[in-house]
Amino acid sequence: MAAEKTRAIVIRTSAFGETSSVVTIYCRDFGKLRGLAKGAWRPKSSFDGALDLLSTSQVLVLRKSSGGLDLLTEASLESRFRVGTSLTAVLGGLHAAELLDALTADADPQPELFDVAHATVTRLSAWSGDDSPVVAMLISLEFAMLRLTGHGPVLSRCAECHGPLRTSGRTAFGMLDGGTLCDGCRVGRRGVVSVSAPALSALRLLADQRVSPDDIPLPAAVAGEVRGIMTTLLSHLLGRPLRVPAVMSRSGRRLRRT
Repeated sequence: MAAEKTRAIVIRTSAFGETSSVVTIYCRDFGKLRGLAKGAWRPKSSFDGALDLLSTSQVLVLRKSSGGLDLLTEASLESRFRVGTSLTAVLGGLHAAELLDALTADADPQPELFDVAHATVTRLSAWSGDDSPVVAMLISLEFAMLRLTGHGPVLSRCAECHGPLRTSGRTAFGMLDGGTLCDGCRVGRRGVVSVSAPALSALRLLADQRVSPDDIPLPAAVAGEVRGIMTTLLSHLLGRPLRVPAVMSRSGRRLRRT
């Protein structure tokens, strides 16, 4: 079987023996693959640093027809993730990789998902200066990934009855129901948080793929609430907490339970 070439983001690596590595990559053409890179850490390997975490590379892969690891035979570095002066941006890059791993099945290609993740990781690389735009950028990425994987939350109507929402005050958001709830459908449900009007407005803008996250103002209080909502939503969806948002949301205020 001939090796196939594709563009890939490295989302996880682990040592295998003294010089080899097991690598999880998200490919634009093939989706998520797990492969063995023999001799990846030898001084003169055919990978030459192209399998560093968050790197984008052109890889040659021999895909297995049955279970087991694919075989990575070669990789050429396209761009390396560079650490700037922002810890938030570095955590953001790691969060993008974790989302790609957690939200996708093996060998299920979604080119648009690759493109949105790659654009975000590229922008976060070598980030310096003000961290505040990073929060909106990452939440916008989360919404894009949820939408592309079929888990985008409902924000403009009741997720249960599809009726209108209240027009003032706080709105119920059902983590187990896939979005906002009207007052009638909220009764008796578990996993519900109360969302302020400014936070709901921000969520709707961040979920709108036509709006750039750079154009969405996020005051600190709103940013903390929105970050908490998205962290809780992802945890409910995956059945476990993600690692990076827990670190990033320490300064955010607690969700107010209904």
